[in-house]
Amino acid sequence: MNVTVAGRTRHFRTVWFDAENNAVQLIEQRLLPHQFEISATRDFRATATAIRDMIVRGAPAIAATAAYGLAQGARAFRGSNLAKFAAHVEAVFQTLKAARPTAVDPVNAMNQVRAAMAPGESVEEQQALALAAAEQFAQESVAHCEAIGRHGARLIRAGARVLTHCNAGWLACVDVGTATAPIYAAQAQGRKIHVFCDETRPRCQGATLTAWELAQQGVSHQVIADNAAGHLMQRGEVDLVIVGSDRVLGRTGEIANKIGTYTKAVLAHRHRIPFYVAIPLSTIDWSLRAGADIPIEERSEDEVLGAWGAVGNFKSQISNLKSLYVRVANPTSGARNPGFDVTPAELITGIITPAGIFKPRELWRRRHELGG
Repeated sequence: MNVTVAGRTRHFRTVWFDAENNAVQLIEQRLLPHQFEISATRDFRATATAIRDMIVRGAPAIAATAAYGLAQGARAFRGSNLAKFAAHVEAVFQTLKAARPTAVDPVNAMNQVRAAMAPGESVEEQQALALAAAEQFAQESVAHCEAIGRHGARLIRAGARVLTHCNAGWLACVDVGTATAPIYAAQAQGRKIHVFCDETRPRCQGATLTAWELAQQGVSHQVIADNAAGHLMQRGEVDLVIVGSDRVLGRTGEIANKIGTYTKAVLAHRHRIPFYVAIPLSTIDWSLRAGADIPIEERSEDEVLGAWGAVGNFKSQISNLKSLYVRVANPTSGARNPGFDVTPAELITGIITPAGIFKPRELWRRRHELGG
């Protein structure tokens, strides 16, 4: 996507690789929307930390980051012993896998890289294959998002009011986005759309990231409090809900996504509003048999008990702004902070994939065309 900073517009991907320095380059998403910076991770442990600490977030984006991180770790190995190299790659894999356990995309991406490495007959050859496979995964991820946009655009009529939850835009992917891809495609076709961005507490990715993206792209939008969605639906002000997902079970059609997604699906079902999930093929988990088996990440209670923001003179240079954490809750109270919830298949109208739009229960039957 194109980003305008200080009056200059440039195209950026969310993640890319600096082969000369063996570094993963990332947009520092924790600083948005107030500050645009690029962060470089110099080794695979730093890359895992960037995933865990949400410098980069969103299932497709962390998948590409993990793929690059695996290649980065492989390329850092010194020596020619293939057995030691394999043990090293396994350690890199496990470190990156543990960074964000709910999303299946990073594991799928790294498995793709490892499969591509296997034919290499030397450490050097496998290292080269690893980076080529990571680059290929990133390119395929962008192509998947573009295809999601083409398929999903037909769901959005002129004048449609679309509700999103969290950020499933280009910042959550390598480029283009999943839930936003149909929106951007419909915009490119000349349709005017209005988007309601759920703030998405506790980290407010809707208010900070989705809203920033849409503003950069010139899409009409408003941020709403999470609890306002039902009110707008009841008044007939929402025509369609599109969300992303961190894991879709191919066997059942259940989806895990940012906490609050299940609530929106229940509300949409109550008000007969179509509820769609947009995903690349790497998000489908063909192994797990039930949504209850999806590992749900529990994050720091500080995210619930307070909020991050920026202070300073917003009319001056944006670099003068300073990040500040503010405690909101009662000082002696603790909090629960599950990062994700699971939405059952019966609440989902359709799943928008690069191969087309499917009913959740169709995935298993169509698994061969969906990479299962």
